Formats: sequence, C-alpha cells, structure tokens
Amino acid sequence: MENPMEVFDVIVIGAGIMGSCTAYEASKRNQKTLLLEQFDFLHHRGSSHGESRTIRATYPEEYYSKMALKSETLWREAEEEIGYKVYFKTSQFDLGPKDKKALQAVISSCEKNSISFRVVDRISVLEEFGGLINLPENWVGVVTEYGGVVKPTKAVSMFQALALKNGAFLKDNMEVVEIKKDGRGVLVSVKSGEVFWGKKCVVTVGPWMQKLVKSVTGVVLPIQPLETTVFYWKINEGFESKFTIENGFPTFASYGEPYIYGTPSLEFPGLIKIPMHGGRPCEPADRTWVPTLPLDPLKQWIQEKFGGLVDSTKPVMMQSCMYSVTSDEDFVIDFLGGEFGKDVVIGGGFSGHGFKMGPIVGKILADLVMEGEAKDEELMHFRIERFEKNPKGNLKNFDDQLSSAHSLS
Repeated sequence: MENPMEVFDVIVIGAGIMGSCTAYEASKRNQKTLLLEQFDFLHHRGSSHGESRTIRATYPEEYYSKMALKSETLWREAEEEIGYKVYFKTSQFDLGPKDKKALQAVISSCEKNSISFRVVDRISVLEEFGGLINLPENWVGVVTEYGGVVKPTKAVSMFQALALKNGAFLKDNMEVVEIKKDGRGVLVSVKSGEVFWGKKCVVTVGPWMQKLVKSVTGVVLPIQPLETTVFYWKINEGFESKFTIENGFPTFASYGEPYIYGTPSLEFPGLIKIPMHGGRPCEPADRTWVPTLPLDPLKQWIQEKFGGLVDSTKPVMMQSCMYSVTSDEDFVIDFLGGEFGKDVVIGGGFSGHGFKMGPIVGKILADLVMEGEAKDEELMHFRIERFEKNPKGNLKNFDDQLSSAHSLS
C-alpha cells in the first residue's frame, strides 16, 4: 500500500531572510513547518547574503518606522535565544539638501513615531562625528540612535537554526515548479518530482516571485527583479579606526541624487561599504555579476563627504545582489487570493530595503497564514489591489526621492 503523504501545517517556499523568519515564527507556535529552498541554503544568488545590512528607523513613510522599531526588538529577542550576535548597534545619520521633501518627511516620521533625533548643520556635524563627514552648503543631517549593522548570512542561518530547534523541517535544492489547491490544503511540487502537502503555504522567493506567481495563477505581479552592486572602498592609512562602530561612526543614508548609503567599517577591516541604490532590471538567470551603474557620481560623493580620508579613485571590492522592486518601492504582503483564498500568502517586492524588517515580516506572514489576519499591523500599503487602482501603487508626497528612497538594508 502506498505511504500516505506527510502533512504540514505550513509550507514556506524560499529560505532567504523572510522565509527563514516565517518558518521560525510558525514553528515557534507549534506549527509543523516545512521550509523549502531552490538552491543551497545560504546561497549568494538572491537578496539575503553578504556581510552587512543597515538597520534604521528613519523613513519618509511613517509606517516603515513603526515596523523597524518593532523589528529591532525582535532581532534582540532572537539573539538572546540563539546565544550570539548578528546585530551591531550604532547611530543612524541621514543627510541631504535641507529643502529635500524626502528628508523633511524623515523628520516628520520621527516626530510622529516619538523617535528622538537631532538636526545638525555643516558646522555641528564636524563635532558630531569628529570631523569625518562634510556637509555641503544648504545640506543638513538627522542623527538618531536607531542605527546599526546586521550580518545577513549569519542572520539567515540564525533563524534557520532556531526554526530547526523548534521542530521545523528544512530542505534545500528544492525548486518549486507548481503550487496547486487540493481539497482543504495546498500541494507543492518540486522539480525533482517530490510533492509536499500543506494546510497553508507562504511564498517568499524574492526576485523569483513574479515568475513563480505567474506560472501558478497567470497573474503578473508588478515586482521587477533588478541586479545591483555593493562597493567597498579603502580607508586611507591612519584613519581606519575612525570609521568603526567602536569610534561612534554611524550607518548613513544620503538623500541626494543618486541615493547613497553605507555602513561603518566592520566586516572587512580598513574598508567601508558605500554603494548607490539602483541597478539594472533583469531576470535572476540573466545577471552579469558586474557593476550596473556608473561610478562617477559615487566617487564624487565620497570625495566631497569624506575628503581625503577615503580613497575615492576606485572600489577595492564588489558584491553582486538582487532587488525585487515595486513601482512605489513598498512591500507586497497579502493573500494570493483567487482559488487559493487565504491558504497562500505572499511576501515580496521588498525593493532593496526589507532585510532589517525580516523578523517583523516573518511574524506578519505567520499571523496571516495561521490566523487569517495580522491584528497588530496595518497592511493597507502592502496589498496587491493597490496596483489595480493605480499601476504606480501608493502615492507619496515626496516624489523628489521616490525612485531612490531606500537602501539595501
């Protein structure tokens, strides 16, 4: 007699930061959870690998600030549970022209979310950061305590380990080719021919989201895969220790054109990560693995802001990464709908600024798939239906920065 198929309460497809956090949350609530990954665990083909991501609560959109504050608490709780650190705290420094609408919205968001902040000018910033950062005329900076660096590969591994500890099942090299409604549950088929049955399913496949959802439902989600590049620059001799967390150097975001962001010197001593937000639209299989944007604006920014302290002639190290970008750069967190109703939930379109939100997004996705709602969260900005009303998605009141308002973090 044929063996009966094993039944899971929740099947999570995609084991990057969002899927791993979701598997952790579901298994923590005594759900029999299966986490599937199409490649090796901790691979470098998506958006959840590498050595650093920014944690910050400063956003032009106040709903992200609220999520970031909740997520920071969850990062701390996970660290306590696992027994080691993945989050290294420092301050956050946002800078830009004082009339920049996006930067003004950051200040307004801080006020609405009771985030303590200081506005500094080109004189006081020299004292704030020991003369390391120069502001141009008519620029200002915003300093908050909610900054820091997360080590992404280590963080994904942490949540997978915690999920395993909770009894979850983890399987890699399982490329999902079909998701099908089956009676009271969902059948998930993988390329090798194996089939898994779950009462519920969560899809968190990053830059493969549009392709997978289209193959399953015929619906084309407005989530564009995009190849981007992270750059590391050499700190000039004698100044290496000045740009570290130990010396109080912040994570930072520059609301100019282009949008530039960075982290203190941490993962590679003597180097500082300073990339641009943006890249080249492409399918994950069509990546070039080379820089996708001209470097001259970034070189000029480094020379202006850090003077002769950082060598701006060329980066000394590069890492390729993928974004999954929506037209409004807001997330997509919703039920798949159609024949799947509330049995399948999707989390995607994190647009290069989702990693810091992994723990709170995992909690939300687990709430949706288990309870049918996330009672403590307002998800109206993340619904799929927003694109039916307007292909551009959510309207923002700071269009001067919409195309490049979020960092890879």
